Amino acid sequence: MAARNEPLSEYNRRRDFTKTREPKGKVAPTSGDRKRFLVQKHDATRLHYDFRLEWEGVLKSWAVTRGPSLKPGDKRLAVRTEDHPLAYGDFEGTIPEGEYGGGTVMLWDTGWWEPEDGPGKALRKGKLSFKLHGSRMKGGWALVRMRKRDGDKRENWLLVKETDEIASEDGESLIKENVTSVVTGRTMDEIARGEGEKRARVWHSNRSTAANLKAGAISDKDEALKR
Repeated sequence: MAARNEPLSEYNRRRDFTKTREPKGKVAPTSGDRKRFLVQKHDATRLHYDFRLEWEGVLKSWAVTRGPSLKPGDKRLAVRTEDHPLAYGDFEGTIPEGEYGGGTVMLWDTGWWEPEDGPGKALRKGKLSFKLHGSRMKGGWALVRMRKRDGDKRENWLLVKETDEIASEDGESLIKENVTSVVTGRTMDEIARGEGEKRARVWHSNRSTAANLKAGAISDKDEALKR
């Protein structure tokens, strides 16, 4: 993991921003507003779900190999990855083949999260419990760090649903029933083909404000004001 004072150095090092539409890594100022969470369905070398929590000006990130499950006790492997910039929370599209993470990225869920305890201390201790307020993921969840084994190159965590009124014995229903973008309504195939890009209301953080508005894009903040 990158040093605390340079949390996005690894993110920037892995990417060639002359080739990818992903936003450059810049730490955002912290605020007292609700902290975002998001999930991006990512069809790269292997299909997985990137789970991201806003904290200290960046998105703390885990790759959930089989996607989240609504069934309590159904432990889903969540591999810790490099911190991402907050601007990445607006990214939906394709990463060129041959580039790091090359493939299709869908904004599968967005919302805000509230930790039960101080996130910084909880992350260091290896257990973070929180509530999610998303379009698809809701209620209590936990991330638990596994004991490191010889040969492990990254931190392995488990994403687990807590028992509450949102939980379900049909844990797979969450990903089976939700196969389109929560923002644009597109499928993975449509995103991969570039269909609907002109009508897709995604705010691309690597474009100017004028270019985004000309394309009819909106930010999460704009959308929230309409609800």
